[in-house]
Amino acid sequence: MPLLLATLVGAANVLAFAPFNFWPLQILALAWLFHGVIASPEAGVRAHFLRGWLYGFGWAAAGVHWLYISMHDYGGMPSWMAALAVALLGLYLGLYAGAATALAGWLRGRWSSGTLTLGLLMLPALWALSEWARGWVFTGFPWLISGYAHTNGPLAGFAAVGGVYGVGWVSAVVAGALALLWLGVRRKAASGGTVRIVLPLGAALLLCVAGVALRQVQWTTPQGQPISVRLLQGNIPQEMKFSNDALVSTLGMYEQMITAEPADLIATPETAIPLLPQQLPPDYLGRILRFVQNSGSHLALGIPLTDGPQMYANSLLGFGPSAESAALPYRYDKHHLVPFGEFIPPGFRWFVDMMNIPLGDMTRGAPVQSPFGVKDQWILPNICYEDLFGEEIAGQLRDAYRAGQPQASVLLNLSNIAWFGNSIALPQHLQISQMRTLETGRPMLRATNTGATAVIVPGGGLDELTPFTRGVLTAKVQGYGGQTPYILLGNKLVVGLAVLMLLLAWGRNKAARILH
Repeated sequence: MPLLLATLVGAANVLAFAPFNFWPLQILALAWLFHGVIASPEAGVRAHFLRGWLYGFGWAAAGVHWLYISMHDYGGMPSWMAALAVALLGLYLGLYAGAATALAGWLRGRWSSGTLTLGLLMLPALWALSEWARGWVFTGFPWLISGYAHTNGPLAGFAAVGGVYGVGWVSAVVAGALALLWLGVRRKAASGGTVRIVLPLGAALLLCVAGVALRQVQWTTPQGQPISVRLLQGNIPQEMKFSNDALVSTLGMYEQMITAEPADLIATPETAIPLLPQQLPPDYLGRILRFVQNSGSHLALGIPLTDGPQMYANSLLGFGPSAESAALPYRYDKHHLVPFGEFIPPGFRWFVDMMNIPLGDMTRGAPVQSPFGVKDQWILPNICYEDLFGEEIAGQLRDAYRAGQPQASVLLNLSNIAWFGNSIALPQHLQISQMRTLETGRPMLRATNTGATAVIVPGGGLDELTPFTRGVLTAKVQGYGGQTPYILLGNKLVVGLAVLMLLLAWGRNKAARILH
């Protein structure tokens, strides 16, 4: 029953994230997990690991269950195998939570740590390190990690300082404080003694107040003049996107949407044009380029590109009104590829062969690519899955700043997550983009196939097109320049802080031994 409860509490975490947005539940669920470690000093490492592992499994399986849709409905995988694949992914992701709780239980015994040290130092530090590791081991899968639950909560202000992992660490400290309060209340009820609440309650309240205060800091400032943008949402059903029968209508629809009205920036979704340029009808791109030049617009076009046999890139071509731009367009190639969808991990060719997904093994773009100039703004693209990796986006901004090169003032995400149907994957991905805006202090534009097409601006403003409709989102967007602490430091701050917390916990143990 305790292990079943761990799975259910972990699964309840999904309600803390979009579209449900009940962020306190993330802290309460984590406090329950931490309480199980703090209140059970006699439990072995195996028990702590199982509790954390199943908690993480329930959280991941409930949160990314929509992967079943892409594998079964569109990938042609048998239902039992698609369900098993989701379960196996959940079990793998749960290992990180299990490692954090198991290591906390083991270090508690080794260091003879007290409950305050365990709840406020060790468990939050290990939790933060486990989430950070989940973001890069085997190329990383940081979808639905703790910090994303707090894009609209009082802890959101920490994003500009420590990024999504920093927000997750702060939420873990608050969870540790609540677990200590819970433990104190239970002990008082059992013994009639007093409850020591000053330190844990003070820590929780101080962090929440600090998060609200940090949200008021203007880390970045407006740069240049606002630009007009048109973000296209074609709403092509995934089963028709790569269908030969639908290609003619798809190409005609996007040509009409692009040329319907000028704008400083017109952006299409990822692979809106599902053919290579050399496969397109004669003069198709030519007609679009003439519109761009005659109207003074700039176009960010999602299209696959090739540089040779069996070399395909998921790309964005940028066209401007100048003749030079038409002859030598801007190009961005997706760098952080999706395992199984865009590259095949060694030994897993058999798995991909079972799925009917085109473009399954692609070439990577360079880790750092220049932004796209639109009037006096600089647009930094990212494509779909890349939006999850805030440290990579911040790193590109940081490298440009240090090299004295143009630094992006606007972020642009092109996506097609119609692979996941009408599921919670869409609002979850929108929430991920909101975190990128909090981290960098820059607006994020999202042009998607089925949603969520949106404009997210610093300060929390959001304008969204209705998902699963064909339409265009128009807006005036102000670019921002400057540095947030997260741009300058990336994940170094939260990793260093977590290590420091562990060193403090170890130091308290050493000092106690010396005094005795």
